[in-house]
Amino acid sequence: MATVALVGSTGLVGSHILSILVPHSSISSIFAYTRRELPSNSPKLNPLSSTDTLTWVSLFPKSPVPNIFFSALGTTKAQAGSVANQRKIDLDLNLDLAKAAREAGVETYVLISTAGANSGSRIPYSQMKGELEDKVKEIGFKHTVILRPGLIGGTRQDSRPTEYVIRALANGLRKVSPGMVDFWSQDADTIARAAVNAGLQASEGIKEEGVWVLSQKEIVQLGKE
Repeated sequence: MATVALVGSTGLVGSHILSILVPHSSISSIFAYTRRELPSNSPKLNPLSSTDTLTWVSLFPKSPVPNIFFSALGTTKAQAGSVANQRKIDLDLNLDLAKAAREAGVETYVLISTAGANSGSRIPYSQMKGELEDKVKEIGFKHTVILRPGLIGGTRQDSRPTEYVIRALANGLRKVSPGMVDFWSQDADTIARAAVNAGLQASEGIKEEGVWVLSQKEIVQLGKE
């Protein structure tokens, strides 16, 4: 039985991760960061509640120490107000929490990144995701699991107009034939299941130690298990 921590628990992918963790027979306890009330009152769930994200690092659980830390934390430029503010969440806060997890003794870290992550990219979002990947690899977790999904399918209130149209197209095509979109878009629930399965496989020693990067194809495969 594993104890886990989760940040991004009310986001598109993170909310699905939480909904999978709560009834999961291999999970005994869940510590979930949140700025608002969570939809579950399961006795497994221990909310880490604060509207001030600057306090989140100090809230990281140390007793018991989580076996796995899942990060589905992210925001958009529109929500943050600027690229600089977006970096404070997507890069800085994510990195600080990863460091806090390692210092607490967490051995398995699971990050929801993006297919375009590249620290050398000229696209700000891809660049900050790539920087985060590079830096968490250096922290030294026993297992570092990075998922790189494409366009995330599902209902998202903050979608940009163009993104909304593409996401709606992907959701429609997926109902007709999943194979038409699996190579460029994955459903949030599929990504979440892949993250949970990968984290447990790593934590249970099924996967060898080190960095495990899941491509879109691997996310789809693992998300169906």
